[in-house]
Amino acid sequence: MPVEITWWGHATCTVTDSNVRVLTDPLFVRRLAHLRRRRGALPPPEAWDADVALVSHLHADHLHVPSLARLAPGTPLLVPRGASRSVPGLRRLARLRITEVAPGDRVDVGGLAVRVVPAEHDGRRLPVGPRRSPALGYVIEGEARTYFAGDTGLFESMARDVGRVDAALLPVGGWGPYLGEGHLDARRAAQALARLEPYLAVPVHYGTYWPIGMDAVRPHEFHTPGEEFVRLAARHAPGVRVHRLGHGQSARLEVAR
Repeated sequence: MPVEITWWGHATCTVTDSNVRVLTDPLFVRRLAHLRRRRGALPPPEAWDADVALVSHLHADHLHVPSLARLAPGTPLLVPRGASRSVPGLRRLARLRITEVAPGDRVDVGGLAVRVVPAEHDGRRLPVGPRRSPALGYVIEGEARTYFAGDTGLFESMARDVGRVDAALLPVGGWGPYLGEGHLDARRAAQALARLEPYLAVPVHYGTYWPIGMDAVRPHEFHTPGEEFVRLAARHAPGVRVHRLGHGQSARLEVAR
């Protein structure tokens, strides 16, 4: 059975593997603080359907309590260790099965295993908050091994920590004209791809949200990271098939074991 990856925008994806639906960093709003959804319709209700949801870190565009509240009662939710202390709103989600995880943990869901791996990113609940929670990536292991990087920079042990994967969902942009440390832009994401060497890659975390009032400020930073990633991936990792999806579009991966 093929593995299907659907990109809903920003870092929100559904990975369907072994008849298990895995939802990453759910964000289902038109506006979040100073950010406005500039491309792609809001994900339809079918996007809320998940057998497990993964949260990579505590920033509000990745751990969004109102979006998590749309998940069905009893849905397993994996969040970084310490999240419940740092984000009091999680206490309102008692109907979900929340598990705090850290790098090295492994959680079984249906026919899948979800392996927790490190990320290089500020894991605090911003704009303020103690450094209690790590930023995470996840490797979904079923018919295929799919790496969801969350938000991360390029770090030395990435290939070793992540291991061999068949598909990689890599952030290639952000929600403003500048990316600091702890992020992948299109160039660094292509370098990460060369280290990981999956069969397939999907660029995420770009071209969805943009600060209100900044429409005319370096708009290419909003529109082009996906195209730039495709170009640079062809140079750095020519053996990888890159699928630059539109919002709501899917890619399929057939894996022969």
